[in-house]
Amino acid sequence: MEKTDVLVIGGGAAGIIAAVTGKSSYPDKKVLIIRKEKQVLVPCGIPYIFSSLESSDKDIISDAVLSKAGVDLKIGEVISIDKEKKICETSEGEEIGFEKLILALGSIPIIPKWLKGAELENVFTIPKNKVYLDEILAKLKDCKKVVVIGGGFIGVEISDELNKAGKDVTLVEILPHILNLVFDEEIAVKAEGIIKSRGVKVETGEGVKEILGDKKVKGVLLNNGKKLEADAVILSIGYVTNTALAKGAGIKTNKKGFIETDKYMRTDDGDIFAVGDCAAKRDFITGKPSKVMLASTACAEANIAGMNLYKLCSVQTFSGTIAVFSTAFGETGFAAAGLIESRAIEEGFDIVAGTFAGVDKHPGTLPGTHKQIVKLIASKDSGVILGGEVVCGPSTGELVNIIGLIIQNRMTVNSVLTSQIGTHPLLTAPPTAYPIIKAAEIIVKKIKR
Repeated sequence: MEKTDVLVIGGGAAGIIAAVTGKSSYPDKKVLIIRKEKQVLVPCGIPYIFSSLESSDKDIISDAVLSKAGVDLKIGEVISIDKEKKICETSEGEEIGFEKLILALGSIPIIPKWLKGAELENVFTIPKNKVYLDEILAKLKDCKKVVVIGGGFIGVEISDELNKAGKDVTLVEILPHILNLVFDEEIAVKAEGIIKSRGVKVETGEGVKEILGDKKVKGVLLNNGKKLEADAVILSIGYVTNTALAKGAGIKTNKKGFIETDKYMRTDDGDIFAVGDCAAKRDFITGKPSKVMLASTACAEANIAGMNLYKLCSVQTFSGTIAVFSTAFGETGFAAAGLIESRAIEEGFDIVAGTFAGVDKHPGTLPGTHKQIVKLIASKDSGVILGGEVVCGPSTGELVNIIGLIIQNRMTVNSVLTSQIGTHPLLTAPPTAYPIIKAAEIIVKKIKR
């Protein structure tokens, strides 16, 4: 029987970071990752293999990150876990003994049972599986009309990429606008407008009744009776946690099927940890269960698990997901962190919002300058920042990360107003109109009225 000190099941982003951090934190311990896939993809890069990257071979996470860290790698599939004996069994009949176990089992695409025609040829999902995705790419070469069902981040990004590749793409979303769960209406409308201007056809406010065809896809029937021609259909309506292995081992899961963990990422068995999409999430602000599945959140959890394997640290804990999202279409980025305004109101917060529009360079006449919009949402009674949204160019990602840090540190609008920042004409908005500070200033003025 093979033995290791720390066994990580799953080699995606969460598994890699948990293993590397575990080895760094406890260098005398042997750390082993076991995963099914021969090669692992950068999860957030998957939509871009359909055009920008041209191939999944350009979206690979190198195994060198493991070997350089001193982490061992084994290709195989764990089919059972014995918690009491601390042994895992693989599909090859091998046994691996462990002291500590980290479950990084990930998630799998939703295929709705009620959707007639989902089993037809050329109906695809988007798993984090290189072999399957390469098959999709090969089959899509002969497809001219593609219908993408689901207007979340992956569906929208894939639609944009397939459009760039010369396909006739129609994106279908049952909500009033694409990205409607993540952005307030005015931001979602901007994103929808850009996608349309780039050539993607958008059908919103209508669900799909049926995928049409005999053996192969011929079209999609919407609930309103409209028929869309299609040579291929991509289902991008969400993911479910992949926890069958954990359930089989008797590890506690919640009603939604996620593995329950404490703030150190431990399960109900103190020697077994869970990180990433398979682990239960709670919203940082409301404390309510969250379905957010993000590689960035997974890596934060993985760092915490790795650091707390053998010795708990009271300041190295996970306090809930802030849900920092971002995407881009052409030169325009869209991002959000924490609670958007509509969600904050739904939750019962008395809020004040402030939006500032400016530019990302100074002076604004510099080449390559982009419009820059920052919206902050704050609690009216305390001034604590609850969330924010950004629309801009390349600086979008870093601006929303700043907002994420503001939320995590429970900063108030007054704290933001007194923050010290660095600026440069080619890199940032002007110091006289830095968008996050100006948005906070607008909120302060509203609160004082």
